[in-house]
Amino acid sequence: MITHLDKEIQSLKDSILEMLNLNQLQFEKTIQSFLNFDKDLAHEIAAKEKRVNAFELKIDRECEDILALFNPVAVDLRFVLAVLKINSSLERIGDMSEGIAKYVVDINTPFDPELIQITQIKEMFEVSSKMFHDIEKAFEEEDTKLARTIFKNDEILDMINFAASDRVMEYIKAHPDNIKQSLHVLSMMRKLERVGDYCKNIAEEIIFYIEAKVLKHNQKLKKGK
Repeated sequence: MITHLDKEIQSLKDSILEMLNLNQLQFEKTIQSFLNFDKDLAHEIAAKEKRVNAFELKIDRECEDILALFNPVAVDLRFVLAVLKINSSLERIGDMSEGIAKYVVDINTPFDPELIQITQIKEMFEVSSKMFHDIEKAFEEEDTKLARTIFKNDEILDMINFAASDRVMEYIKAHPDNIKQSLHVLSMMRKLERVGDYCKNIAEEIIFYIEAKVLKHNQKLKKGK
């Protein structure tokens, strides 16, 4: 029998999926604004960040209501706690998207293709995008195997980001007239590295909840024998 708590848990899951989708769309637009030097799109990202913030507050209230009204335990409690942390990480990813978009708005000419190539920022965008897509799918399909692939991809982001400072310094020596772009790209890469960290945090929460759910299911099967 489906209880009122079950309905509230499903509603909360739907809300966090909507938040995931909203943030993924924002992030994809951020990538396009950078690659296509689309200032209008970058302005749109900054304007819609308020919507992300409002949605974060809505989900927090939903979690608080469930905790206060239903006093959930075991797997249900784990799910609500996981959603609270996932929600927080998503809001911060939204901040990173907005921050990157502001760098696009701040410069007057498209980013130098040579700078993009040597820093591997395009690769960072691609890896980050894949991570975002995978965490959404892992959450929706309750796939811990897919969630665990996030950790390896986060290491790729860390490696690219680690090498970026030296590469940018070499670029600045060769292009002293393009310091502003160089520093903006470096700052964007730092934000992409943080996006990777937040995706990793979300993956950990997905695994935390799903493994508890599987354990509970297995225990029920043993009791039924």
